[in-house]
Amino acid sequence: MARTSSNMLQLGTSAPFFSLLNPLTNKHVTLTEAAGERGTVIMFLCNHCPFVKHVNDEIVRIANDYRVLGFGFIAISSNDVENYPEDSPWLMRDNARKYNYSFPYLYDESQQVAKDYDAACTPDFYLFDAELKLIYRGQLDDSRPGNGIPVNGRDLREALDNVFNNRKQNELQKPSLGCGIKWKPEN
Repeated sequence: MARTSSNMLQLGTSAPFFSLLNPLTNKHVTLTEAAGERGTVIMFLCNHCPFVKHVNDEIVRIANDYRVLGFGFIAISSNDVENYPEDSPWLMRDNARKYNYSFPYLYDESQQVAKDYDAACTPDFYLFDAELKLIYRGQLDDSRPGNGIPVNGRDLREALDNVFNNRKQNELQKPSLGCGIKWKPEN
């Protein structure tokens, strides 16, 4: 299992705008449509990554816990589906249903959104404040497949709690670790 770390986009960066296909509804969703009143979590995920599979249930719990508090959640898959067909939009739809995603799971066919966010791996997490400025990026928690640490979403939950309670974000933000995004070959 290849391990790739987050690139750790600069804090304070404005969330790059996007409009991407939601394979579940076959409609496009924009950043502003899915953003939350208090903040927005953008997650780069994919169907086949063992790191994502390891945390999928906790991602759903976190989204369900914090959406009611005014946070938006958006998942994006940017993998090259020609070489990784298990990440195709139609299988994304099946995955969203299987895990009961309460948030849009969008397809970044051109991979431009992943490039705009400097995403490197799956899963990769970004928390933007109400003005869509980056205030947290990095890991969900310390758990990884096979390391014996329980999945609890501690790092992302703490960042969300800090926003909700108007507290300063922790300056120590650990990069996420997962499968590298499967980039399309350059033509």
